[in-house]
Amino acid sequence: MTRIFRSPSTYVQGRNAVAAIGEHAPTDGSHAVVVADPAVRNIVGDPIRTGLEAAGLAVESVDFDGMCTQAEIDRVAGLAEGTDLVVGAGGGRTLDTAKAVGARLDTQLVTVPTIASTDAPTSSLSVIYTDEGAVEELRFHGVHPDLVLVDTAVIAAAPVRFFRSGLADAIATRVEAETAIEAGAENVFGGQSTRAARAIARECFRTVDDHGECALAAVERDAVTDSVEAVVEAATLLSGIGFESGGLAAAHAVHDGLTRVEPTHDATHGEKVNIGTLTQLVLEGRDTEVVHDIVDLSVDLGLPVTLADIGLTDPTDEQLRTVAEAACEPQETIHNEPFDVTPDAVRDALVTADEMARTRRNNRENE
Repeated sequence: MTRIFRSPSTYVQGRNAVAAIGEHAPTDGSHAVVVADPAVRNIVGDPIRTGLEAAGLAVESVDFDGMCTQAEIDRVAGLAEGTDLVVGAGGGRTLDTAKAVGARLDTQLVTVPTIASTDAPTSSLSVIYTDEGAVEELRFHGVHPDLVLVDTAVIAAAPVRFFRSGLADAIATRVEAETAIEAGAENVFGGQSTRAARAIARECFRTVDDHGECALAAVERDAVTDSVEAVVEAATLLSGIGFESGGLAAAHAVHDGLTRVEPTHDATHGEKVNIGTLTQLVLEGRDTEVVHDIVDLSVDLGLPVTLADIGLTDPTDEQLRTVAEAACEPQETIHNEPFDVTPDAVRDALVTADEMARTRRNNRENE
């Protein structure tokens, strides 16, 4: 099978990088639409507008309503009709909406993340949600952003919880990519992974392991350090390339299942993914030491490791069944595992991972 590796055209990262958007954004046309919610617009709206206008573009703003649904994509696309450039600024759901709009209108695309909570800024897909907050579809657009512009001063000033969430997504990148590659599964582009993708996925994890705690200490004080720069790159660029060109497996499928039960809706994407990562390790029959290593790293980084941590305290059998069955739907990436996966197996792995993580964390606290 053909090996396929894809990535954004240009990636720019650094302190105050958003001020240079006019230098790096594609400016072939004459009109740009900036998609952002009002809070994000207050943070980066002025430098984005100033930079694009200096590059000769007329700039129009469209408010994002908070959820990447089909209705929201339709609404924003209608308002952006005829534009040459779509700029998405904000978190993952804003950027996913901007990507879907850019793909529909066949425009050039810039993503400006204001939090480092997911690898959405670099990817070619959008996660589409229902109005109730459940994952409805993973929509692959076939094109990446022309520019990913990451201002680390903005990232460091955002709530620390979002930064932690990105660490969880980055941890999952290596775990899932290695499983998918070893299973000979297709990556999201329908091809085999390259050695470069596997190396990137591994470096993504290594960077979080080496720099995660130092980076968290810095962003607690709104500071930008070399560790912050390293972790932001890992959570944004390396994780995005690693999961798309490397491949996904059970962790993100379990995340999708968890979105089907209402008590988890206040948990971030990465927080639910971290439960999925631990579940995947148990599902694959990994050694206890391997599971404990990820639990220990997660605890050190302040990430959730039990179902109660993401709002699912004393889950009912019905809730567990809902999660497991959703994770095993035909389109889910859990089928990249090197064996047949059933809802019963997922349910059992989910509760076993929960118990192992609870026990491990309690034992550490009592040492």
